[in-house]
Amino acid sequence: MKIGVPKEIKNHEYRVGMTPAAVHELCGHGHSVCVETNAGAAIGFTDDDYVKAGAEILENGTAVFEAADMIVKVKEPQAEERALLKSGQTLFTYLHLAPDQAQTDDLVASGATCIAYETVTDSHGRLPLLAPMSEVAGRMSIQAGAHCLEKSLGGRGVLLGGVPGVSPARVTVIGGGVVGQNAVAMAIGLGAHVTVLDRNMDVLRNLDHLYGNRISTLFSTAATLEEAVIESDLVIGGVLIPGASAPKLVTRDMVSRMPEGSVIVDVAIDQGGCTETSKPTTHDAPTYVVDGVVHYCVANMPGAVARTSTLALNNVTLPFIVALANKGPERAMKDDPHLRNGLNVFQGKVTFREVAESTGYEFADPDNLL
Repeated sequence: MKIGVPKEIKNHEYRVGMTPAAVHELCGHGHSVCVETNAGAAIGFTDDDYVKAGAEILENGTAVFEAADMIVKVKEPQAEERALLKSGQTLFTYLHLAPDQAQTDDLVASGATCIAYETVTDSHGRLPLLAPMSEVAGRMSIQAGAHCLEKSLGGRGVLLGGVPGVSPARVTVIGGGVVGQNAVAMAIGLGAHVTVLDRNMDVLRNLDHLYGNRISTLFSTAATLEEAVIESDLVIGGVLIPGASAPKLVTRDMVSRMPEGSVIVDVAIDQGGCTETSKPTTHDAPTYVVDGVVHYCVANMPGAVARTSTLALNNVTLPFIVALANKGPERAMKDDPHLRNGLNVFQGKVTFREVAESTGYEFADPDNLL
């Protein structure tokens, strides 16, 4: 198989779909890899590194899309990239289709096989290809939130950990999954007063076991969520329903009652955001203000630490890339139900139920198509 790795073109996105080490692995299995020139240059992977690993360097993304049987990316294809996809081609990347009608329409029209990192599962029901980026985003959310609390950026002028004689900031983390767990760890490390909400008591028990009285755990109801949010200096939105649009748990009314200069970091923005006032932002212009509350809603947060993120992502995607290349996508998905769970669009049909429900397509069961 010929695998293509284009340079990412989303705003301030420096990650790359495959490292030179990953390319070397695929070439060792007898496959060929073409990489767009300078695809990894921003994070220290030069064209020469890729050539030494066995790749062919192509001059632009169009050439990569034209040459490859399978495209391996990081972020969802932008409109100009979607126009290059063709029937019989496989796309393996993050997609986040539920809140993105235009992308869904284009992928359906392309006839390509589109497998989303974020819905691939494992034997424990977890999302192994989403986990490393959720770990990065969870840790970054506290870093970004602490920065946004600075007065010069519109924040309250509150130091997350306080100082002797002055109370620390109040941080509320909505969702105790991978994002939430990593946000909690960072917030505690900086000395903040942390409250975490979730509807899964096992998740809350685990966090309580880890941190004891260093955090407060609350079962998430409309009342407990509202009370925690309106008293917070910093709110982290870490809610996830796999493949579906994020529920709007934080209402505009709650936002209007938060302290002036408080901050919301909505990590769920890739799936539409969990706050009614959230809208996607970029690393160029990461924040905006609604009712005096600073909103940080960058849709590719891990792109800011692109080298760490690329290495972490390749650690988990590489075995699936090898399987797709060695067996071909259809056989690989037949053999591995967890990889099959990643299939979102196949030959003009939407094959992930939550995406179909969100975008108005009829759901096509992948078990019947493959």
